[in-house]
Amino acid sequence: MQRTAYATRHKASRVRAALKTARAARTRRGARGSLLSVPAAALLAALATGCTSDPGAAGTDVDAKIGESTGTVAPPGKYRTLLEPCGSVGRSTLGELLPGAAELPEDQRQKILRGEPASTFDTDRRAGCSWKAAGAGASHTLSLDFERVVSYDAAVSDNDRAQEVFIRKQVAALPDSAVPSSRSSQPPQGSADDRNDDRSDDRSDSQGADQSSDQSGDESGGQSEPTEGLESRVLDDLGDAAFLSDVPTPAGGGSTAQRRTVSVAFRTSNVIVTVVYTEQSGSTTAVPDSEELQDKAQSLAQSLAGEFSE
Repeated sequence: MQRTAYATRHKASRVRAALKTARAARTRRGARGSLLSVPAAALLAALATGCTSDPGAAGTDVDAKIGESTGTVAPPGKYRTLLEPCGSVGRSTLGELLPGAAELPEDQRQKILRGEPASTFDTDRRAGCSWKAAGAGASHTLSLDFERVVSYDAAVSDNDRAQEVFIRKQVAALPDSAVPSSRSSQPPQGSADDRNDDRSDDRSDSQGADQSSDQSGDESGGQSEPTEGLESRVLDDLGDAAFLSDVPTPAGGGSTAQRRTVSVAFRTSNVIVTVVYTEQSGSTTAVPDSEELQDKAQSLAQSLAGEFSE
């Protein structure tokens, strides 16, 4: 506030000096008309602007980059808000992804289809939703995670920062063989941008690709890996960058049922979207179908990419 007051007084002093000069010039020339010359009027406009330049003033952009007034600022990301995740999936699509819901009474089915919103601090920066339905043959869970990445470094665009975050997710979720150059593409640890963004962008403790990264093939409990062509991999036709992870996991709780989790993550500009779709069989002999789960997860991801593009 002291700096702002000083700057305001300094600008006012410059305006007064300019006015004095303008009056003297007008007297010498015997000019008629407006008291203020064009330069003086411009300085008054600058003063008016300076009076509202306090960073704490109403209307300040919460996504403003650090040091943006000192030089060229990298462009902001395309997206300033996020979709509402629980309302981003149609009821017919949810019916296909959660077939067990159709077996329930209407009130229970409607409750399941509404989804459970994830708890986040700022829904314009991070939002999520999850659904779960158990049927006679299998139970299914679906979760969505939307993250809008903001770079606080004036030299780094929101898109570039989002790509760095996405690469880390991809490296954590996929085996080295799926992305031969992924390790070398990972941003250096402890970079300035990492430190700036620790406060918001890299929280991965909710749904997302990191959910599947903790489930390596070594923990598959003897369950079969996807067949050739259905392995965890990079996807070329989804958003600006995308990958798919397919992991067989133990059902847990002493159950010997087969369970498989398919995660599809993609980046569109400065937003990262993660779809996690899981099926757990109702018997020890039935094995969740990788191809079916992947097709459904990718189809939903494509639909979400289209919604963000609208």
